[in-house]
Amino acid sequence: MDILQIASGFTPIPSRLARLAELAYNLWWSWHPTAQELFRAMDEPLWEEVYHNPVRLLREIRQVTLERVARQPEFLRRYHGVLADFDAYMTAQDTWFSRHYPTFGGGPVAYFSAEFGLHEALPIYSGGLGILSGDHCKQASDLGLPFVGVGFLYPQGYFRQQIDADGTQQAIYEKLNFAEVPALPAFDRNGCEVVVEVQLADRTIYAKVWHIQVGRVALYLMDTDIHPNAPPDRHLSARLYGGDREMRLSQEMMLGIGGARVLQTLGIRPAVWHVNEGHPAFALLEYARSLVQAGRRFEEALEEVRATSVFTTHTPVPAGHDVFPFEMIEHFFNGYWKELGLSRDAFLNLGRQDQPWGPIFSMTVLGLRMAGRYNAVSRLHGEVTRRMWHFLWPDQPIEQVPIQAITNGVHTASWLAPEMKALYDEYLPADWLERVDDPAVWEAVDSIPDTALWAVRQQLRRALIEFVRQRMRTHLRRLGAEAWQLESVASLCDRDALTIGFARRFATYKRAYLLFQDIERLKRILNQPGRPVQIIFAGKAHPADEPGKEIIRQVYRHAKEPGLAGHIVFLEDYDINMARYLIQGADVWLNTPRRPNEASGTSGQKAALNGVLNVSISDGWWAEGYNGRNGWTIGQPNDQLDPAAQDAEDSRALYSILEEQVIPMFYERDDQGLPRGWLKMMRESIRSVAPTFSTARMLKEYIDKMYMPAAMRTSKPTVEG
Repeated sequence: MDILQIASGFTPIPSRLARLAELAYNLWWSWHPTAQELFRAMDEPLWEEVYHNPVRLLREIRQVTLERVARQPEFLRRYHGVLADFDAYMTAQDTWFSRHYPTFGGGPVAYFSAEFGLHEALPIYSGGLGILSGDHCKQASDLGLPFVGVGFLYPQGYFRQQIDADGTQQAIYEKLNFAEVPALPAFDRNGCEVVVEVQLADRTIYAKVWHIQVGRVALYLMDTDIHPNAPPDRHLSARLYGGDREMRLSQEMMLGIGGARVLQTLGIRPAVWHVNEGHPAFALLEYARSLVQAGRRFEEALEEVRATSVFTTHTPVPAGHDVFPFEMIEHFFNGYWKELGLSRDAFLNLGRQDQPWGPIFSMTVLGLRMAGRYNAVSRLHGEVTRRMWHFLWPDQPIEQVPIQAITNGVHTASWLAPEMKALYDEYLPADWLERVDDPAVWEAVDSIPDTALWAVRQQLRRALIEFVRQRMRTHLRRLGAEAWQLESVASLCDRDALTIGFARRFATYKRAYLLFQDIERLKRILNQPGRPVQIIFAGKAHPADEPGKEIIRQVYRHAKEPGLAGHIVFLEDYDINMARYLIQGADVWLNTPRRPNEASGTSGQKAALNGVLNVSISDGWWAEGYNGRNGWTIGQPNDQLDPAAQDAEDSRALYSILEEQVIPMFYERDDQGLPRGWLKMMRESIRSVAPTFSTARMLKEYIDKMYMPAAMRTSKPTVEG
């Protein structure tokens, strides 16, 4: 789309700043602080008001303000500097991928995911899966990997969370104004807006396609809220993970089948198809159907699909995998199997999973049967996954089930505090950001002076506490608090106290309640004279998860109890912006899942990157990340205890770690006021976690183990149909 069309709804932009619109519509700015600071410098109060969204900023900024900054030499210098960096990034030919795979000449990797968490300006994500997908796209851009993403642009996104006075979570849905977010209609080669259609049971559903640019990577996201869809179908893609089972099946048909048709309409022929979790697995069916329609027999088409497809599973508990009754699949796909050259039974068997009560159609089974390469997202999750799906390879020992483990990582530039980045820029090698997965780079962390490292950590904690106070004022105003209550927020939390962060989805297996097993002991821990401790909670429960919402209610009420009030805070409406403050500003990151239910987790990786120490159950990534010197592991792995006994044992172990190790180490200061032992462990945490658990390492593993073998078809798939 022409830049003048892009900017048509903006405040008229002075010619010398004309490329601001182009910059606003490429989420490259979301992981480059100099670009964000450029937008902030235009009008800082407005930047906060539009929630760090440069598209809204350029629509709402006053003309006089734009004219003023266009005359400021310092602003113009920064503007040209940002654009020089942007142009160098976008036009670079000498990328990591081009250097290491110079003969790669195929199409891109097509990455299908139900959600993409890119920035708070685009609230179309719910949690870890979406954040991982967003980081995956950003890292693909940084490495220069040919890559496109496919998913939904949910008009109502995930919900905004409000907490009532009694701690009850309310889900508030607000419709996105697409003119105010960095998304543009996608156009085909003839200049027409892309609309795809999918037959669902007895009706046809249409989806408009939107284009979001993430550095060098394009995302194509569908929206069904268009004419001529009937009202119920217009809401099909309205909300993330909403509706009943029939709605879920309809969404997943649109995501997979519609997503594959988006690529076909755009003329994109992927070299590799990557299905991220079971939700989009129907994409592989549509890929096979297109090959059959082109003249292949189904067996030949399936061989081609398997040779070029990758499937990633993220869910270690059976209940987390989407399944549907055979009769529902038969109804929605009536006639589709004929286009594959299959019988009804052969089609249903592609996703068949037998249960004591009869067969069901499993999206994960479909993904595992149709892809040729598959992976879990941590070593421990790999062990769990090989056991879970062993029945698909009954003739092989469990340890030889061909599901690899590629442990998740985090996109360094997206989650690193600018203050920590400035330290790394000064003391690490000049090209450290291009070599974040090189352990040798991080040895230079030892050269950062204790005084400088501690000063930054103090600064980040204090920024977090100010953010907490600001959010609590907003919360109390909404609840109609009196003036004295609002004034009391000024002293909420201690800017210098040991601060523990716990922020994640409030599912029961995350066990946010573990800290409250012994309230009196917890009060003693939090109120030691001269050694105060405070805990900041945040997170959403799925609107249909009543046990999860009850845990939020309990935490919120505990935060008001005598002896706990002022030491425990629950922040409402957890999102990417809040996550940055928490993982950058806390001293300790707490993680208490019921092992082995945490497939990987990445929040602790983000925290460690910023010098925050992990206290975690030995689950997910921490089972391989903990080395005895870089944080603390809670208890001993014991998968045989019943849940209540495990809760009691883990709770006691957590209290002991806090009392005997964490609190004493944090408050043990030398004559300069520095916690030398804490700083030593902090360095070890950064050094051991930052390179190994980065998306740079993760994506290079995907390229080496999954993408390139699929793109080059160097080995035969191993799964039997």
